[in-house]
Amino acid sequence: MMFVRQTSSAWLRLASRPIRMAATDIPHPAKKQRTVGSKIIGTHNGTFHCDEALAVYMLRLTDAYRDADLKRTRDPGILDTCDIVVDVGAVYDESNQRFDHHQRGFEEVFGHGFATKLSSAGLIYKHFGKEIISNQLQLTPDDTRVEKLWLKLYREFIEALDGIDNGISQYADDIQPKYRNRTDLSSRVGWLNPAWNEPFDSRVVDAQFLKASQLAGEEFLGRLNYYGRSWLPARDLVFDALSRRANVDSSGRIILFDQYAPWKACPVFLSSVDGRLTAKQEHLFELEQELAVPPHAQPFYVVYPDEAANNWRIQAVPVSAESFESRRALPEPWRGVRDEVLSRLTGIEGCIFVHASGFIGGNKTKDGALEMAKTALDL
Repeated sequence: MMFVRQTSSAWLRLASRPIRMAATDIPHPAKKQRTVGSKIIGTHNGTFHCDEALAVYMLRLTDAYRDADLKRTRDPGILDTCDIVVDVGAVYDESNQRFDHHQRGFEEVFGHGFATKLSSAGLIYKHFGKEIISNQLQLTPDDTRVEKLWLKLYREFIEALDGIDNGISQYADDIQPKYRNRTDLSSRVGWLNPAWNEPFDSRVVDAQFLKASQLAGEEFLGRLNYYGRSWLPARDLVFDALSRRANVDSSGRIILFDQYAPWKACPVFLSSVDGRLTAKQEHLFELEQELAVPPHAQPFYVVYPDEAANNWRIQAVPVSAESFESRRALPEPWRGVRDEVLSRLTGIEGCIFVHASGFIGGNKTKDGALEMAKTALDL
């Protein structure tokens, strides 16, 4: 699970607040009476999955269902008393607040270019996601950032849960993976169910469902917090640097970041920290498309400060987000050479290294890194 260091106390209180079960579902010596006017979320009892666990959590991030109780049952009569029902009931009808996806003929997708059939998590996110995002990040509903984050979080987080729950293969062809991965969120939720040969106690399973919902919800909020407070602000930095790159070099082929934000990547151009494409790299490709930057004006190199060693880096931009190939790698004679030998070879003081693949290099100073980039353009 990803945790974000900069999380407000309000966020922590929200993420740690338990989801209340309705008193009628779990027998208890001191029965709690339903609060007059409070709403009830309904979902099925028994074995649970990640999609409805997250759907319930997300609903309690909305204004309408923030204080709602929860009933886990398959009894149609009881479900009819609920204000909203998810993942059970064989009905998808927004007007009646019914959000199941198991019925024959259900083929609802998120839209906006996404073609994966929705689970209950995707359904709730599709209809309530923008409200949740605006509430959590304190943005107005019409803020353009809300829609951008809504689409981003579906692509990076929710869609996989929809695919897994609906049994949709991640591969276009019948290709056997080289290894199994059972550490995804859906798997972690699944492991909270009792084993087949353990006694089935509905009270225990209901309690485990609450753990599953909390697990899925905290991960959802952590991801939303990251995208809203880190990924999206990086977009402004990239837009600014891309817009003023002609001031760095008249060719427009060099981008300069004076402020550190993650750009450094391993040779496959993924973040060396957690496997994500770094925010700045991702925004660069998207902004180039949005601004219609022609190929002859697209940047080759990015110069930025190294956050740890007070040095500067020069990195070649890959041809695409998934590519191993650089648009223009650093010159071949520089590759694999270090320190004074590299400085003598380039005629540039302060050189530290150039990677053997030519995708990244380093210099002790900003001016030195910029000079490496400009020299590389001419070779």
